[in-house]
Amino acid sequence: KMIFNNIKYHVANGTAVLTLNLPETLNSFTVAMHEDVQAAMLDVRTNAQVRCLVITGEGRGFCAGQDLKDLMGSGTEEPAELGEIVEKYYNPFVRAIMTLEKPVICAVNGVAAGAGASVALACDIVLAARSASFVQVFCKIGLVPDSGGTWNLPRAVGLARAKGLALLGDKLTAEQAESWGMIWQCVDDDQLMGEAIKLAEHLATQPTKGLATIKKLLNESLSTPMHQQLENERLAMRMLGQSNDYKEGVAAFMGKRKPEFKGY
Repeated sequence: KMIFNNIKYHVANGTAVLTLNLPETLNSFTVAMHEDVQAAMLDVRTNAQVRCLVITGEGRGFCAGQDLKDLMGSGTEEPAELGEIVEKYYNPFVRAIMTLEKPVICAVNGVAAGAGASVALACDIVLAARSASFVQVFCKIGLVPDSGGTWNLPRAVGLARAKGLALLGDKLTAEQAESWGMIWQCVDDDQLMGEAIKLAEHLATQPTKGLATIKKLLNESLSTPMHQQLENERLAMRMLGQSNDYKEGVAAFMGKRKPEFKGY
């Protein structure tokens, strides 16, 4: 069992749950928390028991972005080089989510601000508690939405709304985020984790390799020319047509029984 100080991590029923666990600072990122997250994400990627990941936060916030106190240190040394922090910690986390060959659900339990909002948008299916909100706070301190924010936000809500959110830094409620198509679903606060786990445990029984390929094709689709995308679909169909899960799916359909997918 892996022991962490800044996150909680456990695996059950094919599902890994990674909980950011610094509730007193609304789970703001510190270097120590990033290091825990990187270790957990490595397990998610390599652990054959894991076929779906849920990311959530402990307490009343999901993640308020970077812990500015952690950034400033004791105040005596040189201020942190932000590009280096993005390169070492934020970009690897977002890449790990978006290239993970397994579905990732984000259960946004409270405010998702700054990089917290970007991390949520990098996930495949986002559920948010009704009391949750999303805030692009970067403009208030002279920075830009990082952690894939400038890539995922316009793809989720369109350019006009992305610019409004990023330039003004206004709070967007979970209900508004759902109506704008920014997230999959807004649910009552007390239903959030139940719904997220139910969804994850369902996905963990599905053809994981097929789901991974769907995710990859969709993520690439907005920057791939149509003819190339058609070719990518063909190659995907050729590969998946030889998979165990495809054969099982067809056999179960023909035999009018429930399929038992192995994930490959």
